[in-house]
Amino acid sequence: QVHLVESGGGLVQAGGSLKLSCLASGSIFTINGMGWYREAPGKQRELVAHIFDGEIANYGDSVKGRCTISRDLDKNTLYLQMDNLKPEDTAVYYCNADLYQYGDRYIEVWGQGTLVTVSS
Repeated sequence: QVHLVESGGGLVQAGGSLKLSCLASGSIFTINGMGWYREAPGKQRELVAHIFDGEIANYGDSVKGRCTISRDLDKNTLYLQMDNLKPEDTAVYYCNADLYQYGDRYIEVWGQGTLVTVSS
């Protein structure tokens, strides 16, 4: 079993900042990539940011220049620093990981999500 647990969501005013965290735990041999996705009411889930091999990052167009993704390899923790937040950033933010377990089993895992609400 592998679990992803997000934290750091909450209510913030427009222009403010939040830092999300995602802790991966369980039977993990190595993690290929981790990412943040979000789902706003009535909208499809979309990419916020993704990091591969701990270094190569890409961002969704709507957050470029306002978010920074990072990963602590030793702690199996993913972070998302979000600055200059806008009301349209309001969504449930999900952590995602694709990884290999012991025994060479490849899986993709999602967290339960953390709600970010940005007030105007």
